[in-house]
Amino acid sequence: MTRLVGAVLNAVRGFLIGLAEIVPGVSGGTVALIVGVYQTLIRSASSLVQALLSGVRGGPSAMRGPWRQVSWAVVIPVALGMITGIFLGAWLLEPLLEDFPVHSRAVFAGLILASLWVPLRMVGSAWSPALVLGAIASAALTFGALGLPGATLPSDSLIWVAPAAALAVCALVLPGVSGSYLLLTLGMYQPTLSAVNDRDVAYLGVFIGGALVGLGLFVRALQWLLAHHLAITLSIMTGLMLGSLRALWPWQGEGRELLAPSGDVLPVIALGVAGVVAVVALIVAQGALIRSSRAAH
Repeated sequence: MTRLVGAVLNAVRGFLIGLAEIVPGVSGGTVALIVGVYQTLIRSASSLVQALLSGVRGGPSAMRGPWRQVSWAVVIPVALGMITGIFLGAWLLEPLLEDFPVHSRAVFAGLILASLWVPLRMVGSAWSPALVLGAIASAALTFGALGLPGATLPSDSLIWVAPAAALAVCALVLPGVSGSYLLLTLGMYQPTLSAVNDRDVAYLGVFIGGALVGLGLFVRALQWLLAHHLAITLSIMTGLMLGSLRALWPWQGEGRELLAPSGDVLPVIALGVAGVVAVVALIVAQGALIRSSRAAH
């Protein structure tokens, strides 16, 4: 029964991560960090990459060691939940983002703002002037990058799908980076969303292949950074998350320029506050689960 409950909870966590991956400006890695599966997924992804590399070099028998290090009890339900969240999110969010862009961005901004507490807390007493400067620098760079006009890659060609996916999958590994926003910047967001809704097997196959390559190239580097330079890595993540709020300012022009609040402002503010409350509730619930688990053991 305990395993079943754990699998269901992990599937829900994956579902939330999948939803986040659909939303421009919201990082799936950030949500993974909030719901408490980030480090497990990073370790498992690294072990999976190592298993595949070992298999190439030494055959199937060489894969057994790293293969056993993958936390399959977490990875499988999270992956199933993510797939469900991505498909359901594409179906639900496409009309909402088109019809209510200001209100949608307000909710997402509240989610990111509140989730800043996660890396801040993880660095804890290790914060120093150098780390603060690193966070400010990464925030400034992210803020500036997200204000750039979108690229115009020829989205009707599959040639660009795999490289775009390899770049976007970094969002699963690096909290604060939005995969959907990276796709939006490259001009590949709408084609990808349409491919998900239309079940375009060719497009999705190339996309998944590119994402797997990107994951293999990036995940082990980040794991090394988290193991050897945790504080500076988390401080930079904090800056990335803070800078990404630029993409989620509710009032924006066609060229992504920031505009002054207009129209009925109070509902927009209320939705932003609701996003903050939702993340705070998740963090509190996660803390309660960890405490209860420790008490049980």
